[in-house]
Amino acid sequence: MAGAAEHRDSGSGSALQAVFEQLRSAYTLSLTLTSPLCLAVTALDRYLSLQHPSGESYSYDLTITDGHWRMKCQLADSLTRWVRTGSLRCGAGVLVSQLSLVHDETRLSHSYLRIDGIHSVVELPERFLSIKDVEKIPQWCQDYVTRSDGPLQLSRKYYLPLWINDDPYGSVWIPNNPPPDVVIDVSRITLVADLDAFFHSSRRPLPLLVRILHRSRIRYYGKPGQNIDFPFQVYCEVADQSGVMSMVVWNDLCPEWFNRLTVGSVLYLQQYSLKHSYQKRSRPQIRTLSLMTFHSIEICLNPRSPASVVTVIPPKSVQPQWGLPDVPYNFATRSEVDSMNSNQACDVIGLVTYVGRVERIRSKEKTGPEKFWAYRWVHAVDGTTDSPFILEIFSSSQPEIFNNICPMTYLVCTQMRVCQTGCSVYLTSSTETQLFITGCHKKQPYVNEPKVKAFIQWTKTLKDNVMLRRTAVGGHYCYPPAPPTFTPTTNSNMTNELSITAIAELKGELESLQYREHRRVAVQGYVAAVQYHTWPPQPELPHSEQQQEGVSVQGVSDNGAAIPSSTKDEMTLSQREMDSTSPDSDITVAPKRRRVQTGTRLHRQYFTRSKMQFNSAGIQVASTSHEEEEEQQWDEGDLESEESEGEDKHTSVRKSAVGKETDQTSQVPGVQQAAIHPTALWESRVWPLVKQKVTDHFCCGRLDQESIPEKFHFDDREVLLHDLNLSPARWNPDLTSQTHTHTPVACTGYFMLTILGLNQTAAVEVLLVPVVSSDDPRAAGVPQTQHDNSLLSCISSGRLCVQPDGSCPTPGSLMSSAPQLESERVVCIVDLCLLGERRVEMICSKLYRTADICQPSSTQ
Repeated sequence: MAGAAEHRDSGSGSALQAVFEQLRSAYTLSLTLTSPLCLAVTALDRYLSLQHPSGESYSYDLTITDGHWRMKCQLADSLTRWVRTGSLRCGAGVLVSQLSLVHDETRLSHSYLRIDGIHSVVELPERFLSIKDVEKIPQWCQDYVTRSDGPLQLSRKYYLPLWINDDPYGSVWIPNNPPPDVVIDVSRITLVADLDAFFHSSRRPLPLLVRILHRSRIRYYGKPGQNIDFPFQVYCEVADQSGVMSMVVWNDLCPEWFNRLTVGSVLYLQQYSLKHSYQKRSRPQIRTLSLMTFHSIEICLNPRSPASVVTVIPPKSVQPQWGLPDVPYNFATRSEVDSMNSNQACDVIGLVTYVGRVERIRSKEKTGPEKFWAYRWVHAVDGTTDSPFILEIFSSSQPEIFNNICPMTYLVCTQMRVCQTGCSVYLTSSTETQLFITGCHKKQPYVNEPKVKAFIQWTKTLKDNVMLRRTAVGGHYCYPPAPPTFTPTTNSNMTNELSITAIAELKGELESLQYREHRRVAVQGYVAAVQYHTWPPQPELPHSEQQQEGVSVQGVSDNGAAIPSSTKDEMTLSQREMDSTSPDSDITVAPKRRRVQTGTRLHRQYFTRSKMQFNSAGIQVASTSHEEEEEQQWDEGDLESEESEGEDKHTSVRKSAVGKETDQTSQVPGVQQAAIHPTALWESRVWPLVKQKVTDHFCCGRLDQESIPEKFHFDDREVLLHDLNLSPARWNPDLTSQTHTHTPVACTGYFMLTILGLNQTAAVEVLLVPVVSSDDPRAAGVPQTQHDNSLLSCISSGRLCVQPDGSCPTPGSLMSSAPQLESERVVCIVDLCLLGERRVEMICSKLYRTADICQPSSTQ
């Protein structure tokens, strides 16, 4: 601790120490700072809350530093929304305005700091950018402030992953080290088929010798107030020569054994118990194994009463005379998947060509704390057809694999389920799915499967540079495509159908969104306005040049006429006024850095004629109340050789009041108004008449770079994966300081649609990025039907058709058919996703015209 002593001696430069001394000498345990203290967030940890009146499901510890010291603090429950929306993140700066000292009254000498007030989250100041290794900053441990490797609330013994509950996380989860040599007595063992007799008698069952055929992901069942130290559960399907049975690993044994209970492992089990099997759970499909499966009872491994004894047999010690079955596989090629039945299970292997960003969806479980599932979309090819596997992969409790799936790697997915929807076929992962990527294939049981060997032979014919041209990552992606007609559901139990949401109710949907949460809603109304914007955005010209050239903004009215120049001038003037009053206008932000996010202190400030408010989601609400070449040789080193070789759109919610004040709308801080300079513009006849009276207008800024897929480059692999994955729980200064050039895939522009509600009191702006090329990942698995390239056809199909000369229609020709939209009642399917840092993605994935809308067959 000599380094720590040095820091303590020279601690006069530590702002964190100075604040702590103020707090310790204060008469009360709380301290409000006269000037917010800027600290760097180095770690974020989540754990299940105790029973709190606030009703929050999870609590957070965050580790902060002033550059001299690190300290772990608890985040007040009232501030957890900053984390859940992705605003407060590792590698950001936080301006702390209030702290308090908390003593655990049930323990001796256990105290910690709690952050009770946050002024804002900012880009890291320059003084923190010199930090290269956070772990070299000494951790504060002085007097009665406790240093803790676990949760500051000592009643919790573990941390959960930051964004989901089903991954192993933290030091309590023992890694998978090679098992030691053991000697076991196989003379007195029982068989799986004989366990039923033990279950119906009072005799303790004899030891078992079994092989793991399948393993489920981790199930977390913790609840506030629950008195279980480690509420985890894992299912395995185990077998011997007599049959197959489920084995359940409970509680404390999960952190101890999960990483070591790998598929194919052989176990010697003692002191297990038997109980009736839980029937309402998913089970793997084992059709290629000619053994009986026993579903009535299951094997239970418990940490106590009795404490089960588990021994993993080293592979070299497994004897053939034991008669243990091999792990069964059912590999299918891409050409075979189309003819498979829906929900049929199969295993696949492919070369990855597209990897989507990780998103989250909210679990529909109605009991316990809120829960999210993490998933991503992946395309992989196997050479049997031109079409890729389209894979919806959920987290499988293998974060080291799930987070490292990237183009040009070999991917194996087991126990995938076939999904047939109309003309679309894709595979989705199951509870028992296991993932393997390049670097993990060695010695796996499937390496000798015939279809795996055939795949390897195919890859030997490939050239790396050719395949690289087919790769992409990221962007908005949703599959399967919406059906050709829309029928709203009237049954809340129909999870695959959408009910219609009133446009005014979108405020609640947006405010409740959490970080990278994907949600789909349907709204109905009329297309009141359409703007077309080129992409990538062109540099803005000075105002005088715009007037001289007259071509940087081409607007057309409903009859195809150009927008008068006076209107353009008013638009530019309005933009200048809005910029001058933005709360970001007095903040100097370095290029490519994120804008300052300011919290509740702005609640009573006014900007132009609107009051800019921050709701609890960190989304700003304006109320106008008087308020993204080297050929690679792959040989039978096979699956192992490949890996080593080889601004800013924000979304605001604007609520406009009736009256003249709505004529001058203010720009929400952080939103760059794409509406200022569209390449082409059309408005319906009714829109100019009613937009003054719209009381709820949900606006989006220009298209976010994160919404567009980009080309994959090996040199940028680490930074691309960092951006595609969920925000990390630990700050890596070296990684976050890297940048790369975003090379968009087949995107020339996008539409901004204004949908006016039926009652003409609410409107929403959504973005539609049409598919213009087969290089776009969204074109895979979608029928390429031709249409007339009218504006209505383009926005209802979501794609532009290539003309005979190989070009796409111009914005002007598209807008010339815009009058077809007049009085056309539409239903718009909108994909919402909170990208973080107050950026909400609002993408129109499908627009139904009147002829495509069906009335429900019955009403409830």
